Amino acid sequence: MPIVNFHLVEGLTSPEQDRQLLLAASKLYAEVLEAPPERVRAFITSHASTRFAAVGDLVSVNGLHAPYFEFIVLEGRSQEQVHRLLAGFTDLLVDMLDVRRDLVRGSCRRVAPQDWSIGGVPASVTRKDEVEARARRANSQAPGDS
Repeated sequence: MPIVNFHLVEGLTSPEQDRQLLLAASKLYAEVLEAPPERVRAFITSHASTRFAAVGDLVSVNGLHAPYFEFIVLEGRSQEQVHRLLAGFTDLLVDMLDVRRDLVRGSCRRVAPQDWSIGGVPASVTRKDEVEARARRANSQAPGDS
């Protein structure tokens, strides 16, 4: 399930930077979610500088690289994990691509296990034990529990 997509301006990164970003993001995702690496998918979607606006103007005019990333997690993942991914993906963009931190944006989309497919089968079926274990952990850590 773990999927991250980085939206970058084409021509502002090298193929080696892209490779390093994708590999580091995959590793980070697997570590934070404690998921096998083979489940992780990382993508870069490139946009022409004439089709990407940041800070009130086209990047072709102001030259600013203002990456956006989005990632998906199944419902039941902790807020702490989501925050670690938001910070971690931002750090990777800043450190690897030398972009300004204040220009990086990111978002997380939570998907219900019954609405996510793995090989054509809902994750609520294929990952039933994992989903239930996460729900039990979340319930046991709920405020007010003793």
